[in-house]
Amino acid sequence: MGAKNMVGIGVATATAGIIVGAVTLTGLGLVMTDFVELMSGGNLMIMLIFTAFICLILGMGLPTTANYIVVSTLMAPVIVNLGASNGLIVPLIAVHMFVFYFGILADDTPPVGLAAFAASAIAKSDPIKTGIQGFIYDIRTAILPFLFIFNTQLLLIDIENWFELLLVIFSAVSAMLLFAAVTQGYWLIKSKLWESLALLLIAFTLFRPGFWWDWILTGKLLELN
Repeated sequence: MGAKNMVGIGVATATAGIIVGAVTLTGLGLVMTDFVELMSGGNLMIMLIFTAFICLILGMGLPTTANYIVVSTLMAPVIVNLGASNGLIVPLIAVHMFVFYFGILADDTPPVGLAAFAASAIAKSDPIKTGIQGFIYDIRTAILPFLFIFNTQLLLIDIENWFELLLVIFSAVSAMLLFAAVTQGYWLIKSKLWESLALLLIAFTLFRPGFWWDWILTGKLLELN
């Protein structure tokens, strides 16, 4: 039974190996880095968004194992290199979690959407409409991989005690709930525009707790210079 189950994994790994070999021999990885750097203009957030979008495209139709091999080989070095050039040193596990998350999210992204086709077969619904609706639901969780990059404590990195761990979990869960409320326009009751903007600001602050402090320090340093 184990040998039979390994057949599918072996085929997926072999296929992914062909892709990785082609990328290595042709230098496509370096071109991908230059492309993302050119399109982002050196902006770190835009670079991450472009990388996420490319991972969605690369992950379409691939099984999990091949998906991880492809996105980690092509896109993980992009984040590492461009992040380092922008002064952001990201742990490798956080980078791999980022690209793998968006690669797997491609299973619910039209027009391929393998998971959506499976769900529509069960529900006897239109696969494209099912994929679009599922993607609308899933994209609200797309903020989580960015937390892996900017708040590596979620991956239990540099956690010193239980209190700090509980604080990180509480702030992350609260931020994700607030972000979901913003995207739905509903928090207990239907939110007004200014309420949604306030929730978005609070969610961002919880996502990146050191952003405002760094911004203040940067302003003070510029004044001193």
